[in-house]
Amino acid sequence: MTELSYSSGIGTGPLLGDTIGANLARVIAAHPDREALVDIPTGRRWTYAEFGRAVDDVALGLLAKGVRKGVRVGIWAVNCAEWVLVQYATARIGAVMVNINPAYRVHELAYVLKQAGTEVLVASVAHKTSDYRRMVEQVRADCPALRDVVYIGDPTWHGLIAAGTQVPRERLEARAAELSCDDPVNIQYTSGTTGFPKGATLSHHNILNNGYWVGEMIGYTERDRVCLPVPFYHCFGMVMGNLGATSHGACIVVPAPSFDPEATLSAVEREQCTSLYGVPTMFIAELNLPDFATYDLSSLRTGIMAGSPCPEEVMKRVMSEMHMAEVSICYGMTETSPVSTQTRRDDDLERRTGTVGRVLPHIEVKVVDPATGRTVERGEPGELCTRGYSVMLGYWEEPERTAEAVDAGRWMHTGDLAVMREDDYVQIVGRIKDMIIRGGENVYPREIEEFLYTHPKIADVQVVGVPDEKYGEEILACVVLRDPAQPLTRDELARYCRGRLAHYKVPRHLRIMEAFPMTVSGKVRKVELREQFAEGAGEKPPGQTRGRTRDEQSEGEPSQGQPSEGQPSGPSADRLTRA
Repeated sequence: MTELSYSSGIGTGPLLGDTIGANLARVIAAHPDREALVDIPTGRRWTYAEFGRAVDDVALGLLAKGVRKGVRVGIWAVNCAEWVLVQYATARIGAVMVNINPAYRVHELAYVLKQAGTEVLVASVAHKTSDYRRMVEQVRADCPALRDVVYIGDPTWHGLIAAGTQVPRERLEARAAELSCDDPVNIQYTSGTTGFPKGATLSHHNILNNGYWVGEMIGYTERDRVCLPVPFYHCFGMVMGNLGATSHGACIVVPAPSFDPEATLSAVEREQCTSLYGVPTMFIAELNLPDFATYDLSSLRTGIMAGSPCPEEVMKRVMSEMHMAEVSICYGMTETSPVSTQTRRDDDLERRTGTVGRVLPHIEVKVVDPATGRTVERGEPGELCTRGYSVMLGYWEEPERTAEAVDAGRWMHTGDLAVMREDDYVQIVGRIKDMIIRGGENVYPREIEEFLYTHPKIADVQVVGVPDEKYGEEILACVVLRDPAQPLTRDELARYCRGRLAHYKVPRHLRIMEAFPMTVSGKVRKVELREQFAEGAGEKPPGQTRGRTRDEQSEGEPSQGQPSEGQPSGPSADRLTRA
């Protein structure tokens, strides 16, 4: 009998039934003197006992400002210790923390503040080119619910803490007694390729358990020290990172306000970190530092890589040169808290680079025919669906959009095309929206990308479909070269593919690029590539640019590569990896 593409994760222990505040209290009682948080830029550090008191100070300040259970408190800031304190303080008193991408501009900020009904906002004052105070003032008139703004490091922050000293600490315990692990605690805004962001609403039960089980898969204990250069506003940072660490009594290490490869490796060396997180581009930047070999990274043993596929050669170097023999690949989406599948500590290189692991404990996954909803046989592609404790409560105040994503059986439809292997490991072959239909043939871009990665001239590649009068869609390969001095032509690429790929999978068009348009979370914006090259997809001269071919980019026009802090960047990536 043929086995269907369904798998459920078996746990070595039960799910946690605590609220985040109750779980933190248990860890503080067990490990009061172990370090909980180190903020490298400011030189501050907290033991778990000190961290608990600092969280309570912020929680009391919020109570003094009239924050009740269920009130939305926004956090619009770069990585810093205060971000972490706000995360746990809001959970402590039953507020709902609203994560806001630090790269948002005024239009996006106003939408999120209004849609969530945010009453209190905690924000950075400024970072690099972003003046957060000025942007807040620009939108306040359009956000009637917003009654208070607190700026980190500003007198308003100190005022928040001071106000809390007038509130009896007994109120914290009284509030804690009113809370349930099923209460909403976090809203994270995720976007597809069109439309306004959707506020994925997550409970204590959702994210505490997900952080805990992700940490369990890589063997976290109170002896671990976790370096987190990934953004806290994203689930990668605040759930897999912060909650993954604190639920095990491990230490959170903040290397810098935003990603800096030198600061990251310096933090690992100085703090003797045992775990390091990042998207593949972060690891590549670290490995490519001219003085990489001078950093002592021997304390590392594990970490998490997510956000986009990891090339095999990069994974080899991470495991050997960075000493991360137990590094793990995670897959998921914000709406599932976020991780659904994960590679294990002892998985081989093929599973780490060719799959996104197998289902986590206490979660179910299946692969279905997108047209019929029926579970497909092992080895057949279909839409990946997931069910369990991790599925969100819903999109904030958008029941119709929730019903489009979560079916009557509580299965979350990811929109990702996947194959479940006989060994239960899952391969992501693309997005349903990314699938190319060429002359009636279904073409999965990931398969072509994996093959083109083997070309000696190609450092990175993204494959998209572009309109074609004859076939409906044709295949366009967008390529970053290893050496710009060694050009690549479309004919040369076609010769490389002949006899090794089916004829209908051979790219008809080629674009040479310097870099791909990216979100701040490390996901390539394929929709931007499709839109950019929808017309005139034929091969252009091989000059390199960031995000566009050079002959299409007008003088003085900003490039569309990886955005820096403060630049518009498009919607945040709501999925963790296509590895």
